[in-house]
Amino acid sequence: MLIDDRLEVETPEGALLSLSLAGPVPRALAYSIDLLIRLVIYAVLGIMLAVLGKFGMGLAAILAFFLEWFYPTLFEALRNGQTPGKKAMRLAVIHANGSPLSFNGSLIRNLLRTADAFPMFYLLGFIATLISPRQQRLGDMAANTLVIHVPEHGQSLTRSDGERQPPDWSVSRDDQLTLLAFRERGNQFSPLRRQELAQLAYPELPPEQAESTLASVTRFLVTGDTRGTDDNATVTPNQPAGQA
Repeated sequence: MLIDDRLEVETPEGALLSLSLAGPVPRALAYSIDLLIRLVIYAVLGIMLAVLGKFGMGLAAILAFFLEWFYPTLFEALRNGQTPGKKAMRLAVIHANGSPLSFNGSLIRNLLRTADAFPMFYLLGFIATLISPRQQRLGDMAANTLVIHVPEHGQSLTRSDGERQPPDWSVSRDDQLTLLAFRERGNQFSPLRRQELAQLAYPELPPEQAESTLASVTRFLVTGDTRGTDDNATVTPNQPAGQA
């Protein structure tokens, strides 16, 4: 969508993570889906508890309070930053540094929904999202979180099938973690960015061949066959492949 934007975040492994920020339109659609789900639950609770009279009405009000406040918090904290509405719209909440959303982060951003809803219909939150360079509402600013588009399945850097090539250097534990992180996050890089990062590992190869070679190495590591690697090994300067 034209209103969306991209943000590049450098990960602890030194890779540049390209995030597709979600604008107010897909976020509003995700919220509408979640609201519809909650309304259905409210209706079911009301019908079931109506037979209890005033006690049932009081109990329904208490359950509605907890549902309203903890529905998004628990889903986001326990389901990779996704409520059912966000999952349907392929959105997710993460921390601004690219790390998965924590329970505290989810709780903070959702507690401030009241401020974002002021004066009505989430007008303040909508305005904040429009003027924020990172598409953040007030709750996101307080929790330092972002709402992003989740890449389609199957767009990762490498697949589990295909040629497997052992690394041509003594792989340390840090090397393994860096390569595996690069593989998992490859679906969030553009092809040119993947080739650029792959050439850090294989500067002597053309961009496309460097990416293909690195893909084969990561497939080899994913199979769990790490014989010949050393947890305490380091890569010497004449072995540039370890710079990935």
